[in-house]
Amino acid sequence: MKTLNRSFRGMDKPTDVLSFPFFEEKELKSLCDCRADGLEKKAKTPFILGEIVICPEVAARNAALYGATLAEEMRRLLVHGFVHLLGYDHEKSEGEARRMRRKERELINALERMD
Repeated sequence: MKTLNRSFRGMDKPTDVLSFPFFEEKELKSLCDCRADGLEKKAKTPFILGEIVICPEVAARNAALYGATLAEEMRRLLVHGFVHLLGYDHEKSEGEARRMRRKERELINALERMD
């Protein structure tokens, strides 16, 4: 994971999750019908958004740090990576970070209701 993080983000340290979108934001929008607020996307046709890579060792450390189970942390990281694939980026601004956290909570809550 350290190698991937260094190669793709220029950070020489391991990270918990990386997302590799297959589409630029403009391309993604052309594949989806978007509501006015841009938060909900409905695919016109099936497509692969991209790839998500999760580091289990970092996830396990995070879980212990946050008082969560490994399964809970893996779910959180999967949702985080997925939301990045939808075009959200918490590193752009504090406002975008808040928007991304809201979307993550929404998706995690939906998954928990499915349990």
